[in-house]
Order: sequence, then structure tokens, then C-alpha cells
Amino acid sequence: MLKTKRIYEKPEKSDGTRVLVDRLWPRGVKKEEALIDLWLKEAAPSLRLRQWYAHDPRRWQDFKKKYFRELKDKNDLTKKIASMNKRHVVTLLFAAKEERMNQADALKQFIEKNY
Repeated sequence: MLKTKRIYEKPEKSDGTRVLVDRLWPRGVKKEEALIDLWLKEAAPSLRLRQWYAHDPRRWQDFKKKYFRELKDKNDLTKKIASMNKRHVVTLLFAAKEERMNQADALKQFIEKNY
């Protein structure tokens, strides 16, 4: 099972492997309290794409298309997540306030569609 969750939410055993998919470390989160198993900065959207999107819901569909194009060039990272997910639960962690239209949700959709 592949899940997404804000990093600001309390870690739970049901999270399984916790993978942070943000390029920058989230503000106010102490590394020792975050219980991150893996930080895949490279899986995050490019700075240019992230700034263009700016969490504008009107750009969500276009953001996903552009991000999916970027992810095709990061096949090793997406395969790694998909492989871990075949063995156990993986939770993709993100810092964005928007809980549905964010890079972790888009990454989850990409992996579910392609693996």
C-alpha cells in the first residue's frame, strides 16, 4: 500500500517506511522526531516546476503532466519506491499545506499507474 501524509502529522507504525519527497527539509521539524527512513530529494519536482505551480489548484493537471515528464527521467527513484511498496507499506511524506494536490500525491499516482 502506498500512502501520503503531511510530515507534520504524528508518525504511526501503520506508516510503514516513511519517505520524505520534498527537496527542502520542512520547517520546524526536528530530524530525530520525524522518523524518516529515507529522504529522496531527487524525487521532488524541479525548483522551476515547483515555483511555477505555486500550489495553484488551477494548474494541478498541468503540474502533474510536467512532473510526470520529469519523473520519467528518474526511473531509478520511482522503481525504488515501487519496489519497497511491493514488500510493505510506504508513506510518502510532504510539507505542503494542501493535502491532495501536492507532489507526493502526484508521485503516488505516477507510481500506481506505471508499476
